[in-house]
Amino acid sequence: MKAARVRRFGPPNVIITDDLPRPDPGSGQLLVRVKAAGVGNWDALIREGKVQLQPLPLTLGSELSGIIESIGADVSGFKLGDEVYGATNEQFSGADAEYAVASARMIARKPKTLSFIEAASAPIVTVTAWQMVFEYAHVAAGQTVLIHGAAGNVGAYAVQLATQAGLHVVATAGSADLDYVRGLGAETVVDYRRQRFEESVTGVDVVLDTIGGDTQQRSLRVLKPGGILVSVVSPVPEGAQTRYSVRAAYFYVDVTTARLSKITELFDSAKLVTDVGTVLPLEDARLAHEMLGGAPHKRGKIVLSIAA
Repeated sequence: MKAARVRRFGPPNVIITDDLPRPDPGSGQLLVRVKAAGVGNWDALIREGKVQLQPLPLTLGSELSGIIESIGADVSGFKLGDEVYGATNEQFSGADAEYAVASARMIARKPKTLSFIEAASAPIVTVTAWQMVFEYAHVAAGQTVLIHGAAGNVGAYAVQLATQAGLHVVATAGSADLDYVRGLGAETVVDYRRQRFEESVTGVDVVLDTIGGDTQQRSLRVLKPGGILVSVVSPVPEGAQTRYSVRAAYFYVDVTTARLSKITELFDSAKLVTDVGTVLPLEDARLAHEMLGGAPHKRGKIVLSIAA
């Protein structure tokens, strides 16, 4: 089988297409014939060696959709031929290949309303948004939430989920994406290139941070006392939380069958929409990573189309 691999850490040009034997699933695992694989920022961090979760050489990729080819021991709830989507494993690797072994606890049935390409774009980013909104922010209807990076892959889902939860959504986005973010349900969208959000936004209950850095620090000022900032970029120092009388949470996504099944229901009831950007063949995994680094590409998730 073909797989996008790295034998050393570095820039996108370290990615090679290798021929490997087809793997077998172990206990608690599924072998998936991969139809598509999502490409995200986490993949770039692994390629660069900034997050070292397994030794080299390694197969890149963590989000996938496909068809169950083989089932390991101690796995229930799946059968051969099931169309599925999800994440590969806690090492966030192995998806960019014609066949991938995945932890069964991180896989669910694919939404019937989504193509394989659309489904591969969704698992990690939708679950990240779900956890931010419901499991860490513990939102309540009527609250006001500020969502940074609202046109991004996580932010766009966070806007949709927050809107459906009855929140007043304030969002930041670039000039070209303002109408798109309004269409997702945001009541107010601030063009971060032209205006500092803290000049017009105050007294919010929740901030969802997908940007980090200076944006995160400035966000502390717009929270109500006792409000919470949830970040998937970096933790907020305890001293800053005390200074502004706010709370903060920082987490790594935990993709599970149960969470994905909730997401599937939302897709199949037309309560969530995907935003697929550039679609490339597996052999262009290097180009996909160049796009992660700033090379031109469409708004939305980058996806590799894989035909085993």
